[in-house]
Amino acid sequence: MQTFTLEQVAQHTTTGSCWVIIQNKVYDVTDFIFDHPGGPNVILRYAGKDATAAYIPIHPSDALDKNLAPEKHLGTLDNESINRLKEPENNKVQTKDELRVEEALKNKPSLQRIINVEDMEEVAKKILPYRAMAYYSSAGDDCITHVENGRAFGRFFFHPRIMKPVSQCDTSTIILGYNSTIPVYISGAALARLGHPLGEANLTRGAYKTGIIQMVSSNSSLSYAEISAARVSPDQPLFFQLYKNVNNVTAERCIREIEGLGYKAIFLTVDALVAGNRELDIRIPHYLEDFENQGLPTQRKPDEDQGETDRLGTSGALVGMNDADMTWEKTIPWIRSITKLPIVIKGVQCVQDAVLACEAGCEGIVLSNHGGRQLEYSLPPIELLYRIRQQRPDVFEKTEVYIDGGIRRGTDVIKALCLGAKAVGLGRAFLYAQSAYGEAGVIHVVRILQREIRFGMQSLGVRNIGELVPQMVERVDWQPVTRAKL
Repeated sequence: MQTFTLEQVAQHTTTGSCWVIIQNKVYDVTDFIFDHPGGPNVILRYAGKDATAAYIPIHPSDALDKNLAPEKHLGTLDNESINRLKEPENNKVQTKDELRVEEALKNKPSLQRIINVEDMEEVAKKILPYRAMAYYSSAGDDCITHVENGRAFGRFFFHPRIMKPVSQCDTSTIILGYNSTIPVYISGAALARLGHPLGEANLTRGAYKTGIIQMVSSNSSLSYAEISAARVSPDQPLFFQLYKNVNNVTAERCIREIEGLGYKAIFLTVDALVAGNRELDIRIPHYLEDFENQGLPTQRKPDEDQGETDRLGTSGALVGMNDADMTWEKTIPWIRSITKLPIVIKGVQCVQDAVLACEAGCEGIVLSNHGGRQLEYSLPPIELLYRIRQQRPDVFEKTEVYIDGGIRRGTDVIKALCLGAKAVGLGRAFLYAQSAYGEAGVIHVVRILQREIRFGMQSLGVRNIGELVPQMVERVDWQPVTRAKL
């Protein structure tokens, strides 16, 4: 295999000839620059240089093999160049963000002190690097939809039944034919390795050990094969959150790959076709510049244009190749033509589309506004669930209905089930859990939710999920006080 020096690689820094170094290997990415979902500037920033630190946390191990022809894998650095790259590591001065994270990790509370989902989020936000925290927690525009997703659950109150035998309470359910110990699944969320080196593998193993189901994102930071291999048992079900590529050949290759790996369902995401305006995520590069430089001027020219994708944050680099022209008439039949996996539409935001999904024969729908990360003022999913129950109760007989967004408590889960949801998805909560405590954090969150769900069911007078009915909840027109911490 041919070897190169750092000086040789440094000569290739233009759109006409662009090389990068990743894990001491040299790649010619010239032909891929303008096909990169994040746009050319993301790659050109590292042209002729080592891109390993930026690349590894957000790309699966097989990304280079999938996107670059074999002849573009040019070779490796020579030993002298490899040693020169290591020198800065030995003499590296920690950034202020790294020092902050190091201190936060030292003071991280024991897992036993985490008694609810919000406790876990608070710890994770302290120990996460700012870039990861910004990506995980960011929401669209003024974050109103994100906040209202949670607040909306506060408008639904219970009608408990008393004098019911509830000592034996079963929280288990069946999701798309697969058993789950609680009516909760891990919703597809990208880039878990931003928060923990093991990334999605923490979620996979934690899901198995607690008996729940994991949905894997198209934009996972581990490859689909690596996540499949992380299963403790080959019988462990995995669902797949599909962001359909605009290129049907690429999309078909993805679907056939995950089907071959044993994934059990496709959750077609339809509510994030273009990058959302997630301003916390967008601001983070400038914030880090100011934070590390103590507000001193940077070398960037005032009129330097960094490109549109640079103004879309981390998420902007993930959606650049999404199919923005999907339709009921062509997309669902096309997916049906290449796979027999169940299709669930993830991102239904109105009653009419819930009905259309049923008419299209979809095995399920997820009522979701993408966690408030996309269109501001989209209706909270629990409110949409209530409207479907009022206006089109037949939907629940024709397909399985799930919701995600704003769920923080077992009582939130129970309210959704009373109104007809089969299960609920949590995304951020599990990202925070695995970031803060790895696999153990994932297990701990499931145990918290299981305890809260069981308590809520017993308090309502029910012994199993099937006994949760619409008559047990009532929507009120006033907003209760904000949850208080004692």
